[in-house]
Amino acid sequence: MQAKALLTHLQDRFGETLRDAGVAVGEVTIEIMPGDLLATCTALRDEKEFSFEQLIDVCGVDYLAWGETEWATQETTDTGFSRAVEANTAERLPGLEKELSTETLQEDQRFAAVYHLLSIRNNQRLRVRVFATDDQLPVIPSVLEIWSSANWFEREAFDLYGILFEGHPDLRRILTDYGFIGHPFRKDFPLSGNVEVRYDPEKKRVIYQPVSIEPRVLVPKVIRAQAGEDTIADEAVMEEASADEGKDE
Repeated sequence: MQAKALLTHLQDRFGETLRDAGVAVGEVTIEIMPGDLLATCTALRDEKEFSFEQLIDVCGVDYLAWGETEWATQETTDTGFSRAVEANTAERLPGLEKELSTETLQEDQRFAAVYHLLSIRNNQRLRVRVFATDDQLPVIPSVLEIWSSANWFEREAFDLYGILFEGHPDLRRILTDYGFIGHPFRKDFPLSGNVEVRYDPEKKRVIYQPVSIEPRVLVPKVIRAQAGEDTIADEAVMEEASADEGKDE
C-alpha cells in the first residue's frame, strides 16, 4: 500500500513530466526526460511528502540487446529467470541468423541512468530512470549539486558505460586506467577487451599490446577425445599418479 500511495503522489505532483511510472518488486520506478531531471530531483529531495534526502546509487544501463535473447525480459516472474532455457539465439548458437524477438523497452533509446533514492523521514525508496536522447553521445545532467554522493557514482557510470554527466566538475575514469580504450560494460564491448597490459623486462616498463586472448562467447566448451585417445589419456593419468605416489614415499 505504501508504494501505491507514493506512486499516486508522484503522478499527481509531476503529471505529464512522468514518461512512465509503476510499481515493480515492491518499489516505485518513474521515468523522466533529461531536461526534467534536475527540477524533479530537487522537488523529490526538498518537498516533505517525498523527502528523498539520500542518493544511494547511480547505475548505468545499456539496453542494446534488450528483448533480443531467449530470456523473456517482460514476462518473467519475480522469482527470477529459469536456468533451463533453450539455447536459441545467436549469442549461444553462432550459426543461427533468425531474429527471435522484436520486444524492446524504448525504441531508439539505448543508454540510461537509474537513480536509487531513499527517504529516511518517510521510510520509502524510489527509482528514477532517465534515458539519454543520443545513443552516439549519451549526455545526462549531473545531480551532484542535489546529492553530493553522486560524484563517484556518475564517474563510475561514465567509465563503464560512456554516459556523460553534464555539469560534473571532475568527470574522469575511476575504475579503469586513464589510457583505457572504450567502456567495458557496453553490450558491444569485446569480452576479451581491445588491448592487454604487461610488464616488459627489456624496456623495464608497463606496455600495452594487442590482446592475445581468443575471442569467445560465454558458453562452456567441451572437448571430447576420440575413442582411442581416451585409453591413452587414462594410462597417462595413471602413470602420473603412480609417479606422485613414489615421490611421497
